[in-house]
Amino acid sequence: MATSRGSNDLADAALLEKIDKLFEANIGEYVALPQLLVVGDQSSGKSSILEGLTGLPFPRDKGLCTRFATQITFRRISVRKISVSIVPAADASPDHVQSLRAWKKDDLPQLGREKFAEIMGEVRSVMGLAEPQGEDSEEIKSFSDDVLKIEICGPEEQHLSVVDVPGIFRRKTSGVTTETDKVMVKNMVSSYMQNPRSVILAIIPANVDIATQEILEMAEEHDPDGQRTLGVLTKPDLVDPGAELAVIDILNGKSHQLKLGWCVVLNPGQKALDNPSADRHVEEKHFFKIREPWNYVAKDHAGIEALRGRLVRLLAEMIEREFPKVKAEISQRLKVCKQNLEHLGPSRGTKDQQYTLILDLATRFQRIATLALNAHYGGDDVFESFPNLRLATAIVNRNEKFSEDVWKKGHKMAFRQDAFLEEEASELDTSLSEEDLVFAEGNEKLYPVRHVNSYWELEDILFECEGVLEPKATGIKNWLMGVYKSSRGFELGTFDASLLPIIWKKQSTKWNALALGYISDVVCIVHGFTLGLLPVICKDARIQKGLKSVLLDRMIDKYKRSIEHANFILAVERAGTPLTTNHYFADNLEKCRQERTKASIKDRVIGDCSHGSVIKLEDITTHSKSSNVKQTIDDLHDILRSYYKVARKRFVDVMCMQAADFHLVTGPDTPIKIFSPALVNELTPKELEMIAGEDASTQKKRNDLKHDIKILENGRKILI
Repeated sequence: MATSRGSNDLADAALLEKIDKLFEANIGEYVALPQLLVVGDQSSGKSSILEGLTGLPFPRDKGLCTRFATQITFRRISVRKISVSIVPAADASPDHVQSLRAWKKDDLPQLGREKFAEIMGEVRSVMGLAEPQGEDSEEIKSFSDDVLKIEICGPEEQHLSVVDVPGIFRRKTSGVTTETDKVMVKNMVSSYMQNPRSVILAIIPANVDIATQEILEMAEEHDPDGQRTLGVLTKPDLVDPGAELAVIDILNGKSHQLKLGWCVVLNPGQKALDNPSADRHVEEKHFFKIREPWNYVAKDHAGIEALRGRLVRLLAEMIEREFPKVKAEISQRLKVCKQNLEHLGPSRGTKDQQYTLILDLATRFQRIATLALNAHYGGDDVFESFPNLRLATAIVNRNEKFSEDVWKKGHKMAFRQDAFLEEEASELDTSLSEEDLVFAEGNEKLYPVRHVNSYWELEDILFECEGVLEPKATGIKNWLMGVYKSSRGFELGTFDASLLPIIWKKQSTKWNALALGYISDVVCIVHGFTLGLLPVICKDARIQKGLKSVLLDRMIDKYKRSIEHANFILAVERAGTPLTTNHYFADNLEKCRQERTKASIKDRVIGDCSHGSVIKLEDITTHSKSSNVKQTIDDLHDILRSYYKVARKRFVDVMCMQAADFHLVTGPDTPIKIFSPALVNELTPKELEMIAGEDASTQKKRNDLKHDIKILENGRKILI
């Protein structure tokens, strides 16, 4: 019943959008919704009609699909699957109910004819419809009030329900059916026909006397105005010669009139059934095109496609007519449910109920958390009501702030701002105002490293610091000179390799405070998200407190791991040997040296030409007049500056990706993933009681009422 059938779908998308949403919201569990009901005598051709309408290969064996009601439900979801189950009758014994519920077929990819027949045979056995033994025994159970439920889900399906009930019969068959069976089947069919929102497809063979058909009398009884009964004639190829015109008169409304009219359908013959490649639609169209007098029947009254098209209109009209009643029933049911819920005191009952409650909360928590991590804020209204739950945005903003802080504040001394270092000047000078430069040079101005409020329960693990000093805007050459003179040996024209780690560690000394402040902020963002989401998914303060108690220790362990990893990264970057294979370091260093050379010979330019400045060759080769110490300091400065730029970018990326993102946000074992169905499965009975324990057996009723109210409210919104 896929929508690829175009305009002949069983439900027109434009007209039935609201009913589609009602089915999707499970309103059908509370209020009768439109469905197709296929009724008729035994061997009237119902199976053929059903197969044509639904696309399911209904078995033709009389002992299978005609012994119980079959409900075929179509639902639209993203995954294609078919499930088969049995709904016990209302008066079934507990043992029988248990046996039926234990039988189920889930996630069937397809339902071919052989598989369908096999399942029908199993169902017959599970229902206790054993093969008859002996003759005329009232003990033989030939029919069942249990209902076979076939649920077909897929992205192209429409939410609709089709019900096939056993065919009625007038006479019992010795050893097969009894008088009790006859009454039972008639009552069963009547109960389904009573649904005021069902379209009754009365299936009648064209080769019998229409006036004798009991199914028409029953339809008139339950649908006296004829608003929802459509007559369907089958087997026109079996009509005796000379009797065709009487059938055509029925189709034309000249006799046995129904307000919804009549349609005639050609059932596939045995030859067609035995031929897998046969196309019933082709054969049927051929029949009504060339076979007299059937070729005179109006096209909208002949064939399964015509029937399907008429059902589209009938269902749409019925939905429009029934919507006011559906809305009134939903409102009334909702009112009763809310009154009953108000009358219940606060209570939760068994461990299973507590488990279910917490599992539901965990599932919703993870769903919203996933939306928050993916920044899909339109996926749930909570993000509009609670902007603080926009987790991905908060993390990204803090990452950018950390990168900016390390760039602008992470160095102890600003690198030399010579005119030839334009790139560095543009990178650093723009971050400092004139006032900043004054403070940086003289005053002890502190810059904060924390930008997110802390939580008292995390005080023992978070980094607290008043701030870091602003970088010194001048004096790096003097600082390097002092370090060099206090550490040099007998090197000639260079410096000892151990000197670079010393000045590197001093130059990056503020990284510790900035990084630990950053990771502490991310911890608080994640912690705040968790604590902020709990009251959103659960309004009960006691449950919130219990969940926080269970989650806190587990979350703190995760926080400690991220902080430990941040310290590990700091140790590697600052205490380890300065190391990089990034060619950007060599490029930077060479650029510094080239710019230094250009600056030193700039005053010796004697002219300009189209190719650039003109300078004597000997002036280029003799430009340097630096002392050995000055040259060494210049080299040390350039190497430190070039390495700092590479290391800074690497450090920020690694800290954000590993310590924050992997350990706290999107990794496989983050604090956000703790409150999950897996954790609920691990909770002990004592923990369940601590979180959700209440004092009465009415918890189940409370949960049911909440569930009902939620669905009914959704249904009422759909009808607005």
